[in-house]
Amino acid sequence: MRLMREDGGMYQYMRVLFLDEEEEKEKEKKWLLSLKEVEDIIGYKFSNKNLLREAFIHTSFYYPEEPRECNQRLEYIGDSVLNFVIDTELFTLYPDSPPGVLTRLKSANVDNEKLARVAAKCGLHRFLRHQLLGLDDWYPVHSNGLIDTPKILADTMEAVIGAVFRDSNSVDTVWKVFKRLLEPIISPQTLKVHPTTELHEFCQKNRISIRFVEGSNNEKNSTYHVVLGNNNEVIGTAIGACKKEITKNRAAKAALDHLKSTIS
Repeated sequence: MRLMREDGGMYQYMRVLFLDEEEEKEKEKKWLLSLKEVEDIIGYKFSNKNLLREAFIHTSFYYPEEPRECNQRLEYIGDSVLNFVIDTELFTLYPDSPPGVLTRLKSANVDNEKLARVAAKCGLHRFLRHQLLGLDDWYPVHSNGLIDTPKILADTMEAVIGAVFRDSNSVDTVWKVFKRLLEPIISPQTLKVHPTTELHEFCQKNRISIRFVEGSNNEKNSTYHVVLGNNNEVIGTAIGACKKEITKNRAAKAALDHLKSTIS
């Protein structure tokens, strides 16, 4: 659409982002029909289709006519429900496990990396309405905290969980639907310790003093060093265009590998 303004006999044109109304309605219709595939993927039929629709509208999606709902509220309730059902399952499965172990198990089963991987595996990102570049190219791999996974995929998974809960009003239904998708559930036997935690445990056992030193950071890169406490020797360094937590884990992994090879 072009907006025209007469100014001294000259027409000035301003290009305005505007989706053709009929074209948008047709896109909306096709998208709504495609959401039936989501029901097949998760094995649940919604009574209220609007909840399913809302779960797949990201905040970045642009509506020219009027602002509409997005999936943030469903993501919020989905996060809480997921934590509850995982807590309940772990508490039941491992009656002798102390709270610390249960907490680590829950964190591993509901972290962004795992949820993003599940969403990608199920292809849920294909149905998300958004204005983000490159989303279809994001295929997360489980990395034990060493790869920066797209949070939007985890958020979508939580929004769908929230939608199922609001539609069914039943945490039992939520668990029945999503247990299959979340499997394998990480157990005490398969639980991997994040590199930072493993490094601290290794150093404590071997009476080694270390500290993390944050290097120069900018908008594109973050840097972390692991330094021995007694002589300031750098034993692990990581530089990455990712979250600080990921860079810190990579530095810890490098330091841990160095210490293990040195001591052994």
